[in-house]
Amino acid sequence: MDLGNVLIDGFRAAFGVEAVVFALAAIGLNIHFGYTGLLNFGQVGFMLVGAYGVAIMGRPCPDVAATQTAADQIGPCGQPLVVGVLVGILLAVILALLLGAPTLRLRSDYLAITTIAAAEILRFVFRSDVARPITNSVFGLQQFAGDFFAVNPFPDGPSDRYFGALNYSGQQLWVMVVGWALVGLLTFWTWSLMRSPWGRVLKSIREDEDAARALGKNVFSYKMQALILGGIFGALGGIFLAMGTQAVNPDTYIPVRTFFAYVIIILGGAGTIWGPIVGTFIFLFLTAGLDTLMRELIEGGIVSESIIATQEIGPIRFILVGLMLALLMAFRPQGIFGNKEEMLLDAR
Repeated sequence: MDLGNVLIDGFRAAFGVEAVVFALAAIGLNIHFGYTGLLNFGQVGFMLVGAYGVAIMGRPCPDVAATQTAADQIGPCGQPLVVGVLVGILLAVILALLLGAPTLRLRSDYLAITTIAAAEILRFVFRSDVARPITNSVFGLQQFAGDFFAVNPFPDGPSDRYFGALNYSGQQLWVMVVGWALVGLLTFWTWSLMRSPWGRVLKSIREDEDAARALGKNVFSYKMQALILGGIFGALGGIFLAMGTQAVNPDTYIPVRTFFAYVIIILGGAGTIWGPIVGTFIFLFLTAGLDTLMRELIEGGIVSESIIATQEIGPIRFILVGLMLALLMAFRPQGIFGNKEEMLLDAR
């Protein structure tokens, strides 16, 4: 058994493109859950609209003369990447307004039910045959981020690999450099906001929104602002997921991605600045490392396939991560950086 492969695969996942995606989504969810006390179970819906905003606007335009069927591509295409990013952000704002307007004046569980339902509705709509001319249904869209990779300073040939054993391609490294720079910028911005009067109002709403309302604060307005801001961060996560793979498919944006983001926040600490980033590192290192570790144990004959079959490795690694999370909740429920008070939400 080679433990070096376990560490390499763990670190490769912890710093890779998927880590950027989860860090961005978790920072946004931390504004919702950690700082404001909003139970958003549909962060993946914001990721979906962000990704499809970029994909639909940037997809190659068809040859009109060669396409005459009812399923022909319609709508905008061939737009610059910046236009797609702005459209994705705008769609996230619209989605937040549609979700927040009927629910934010009610108990927090109404927002939870609405958001998880809305994310699934969006996924089924985007994969339906009705939406095929725009979203290409279950087949998704590809090759729409050419503008982004056209300015890639890292050579991306078959032999161009980076960071030694971590073995990133030039395309992956370019996404990581821009993505982690954005994560750092948004982390600093969040730190600044939460030290401002606006951020202190959000924390007061989380602790006791009736008291905040009694002090003359428009609780609904602040909640809506937090929902929009966190949703935009989630959309940026979806945008980087789309650009990193140069493809979008509706079935990529399943509810479990939202719950992974919650695991990340709980690991790092809800309502903390560094919690989403550190939680992302830990979560992806554990899931990728455990996957490789179990494969090494099976291939080395240490564990028989009659005990753990290769196809069972995926579910088992999440069971192990779940057990670790349960132990963390038992002995340090506030996470690594958090305080217990951050977990005491007023969910009336």
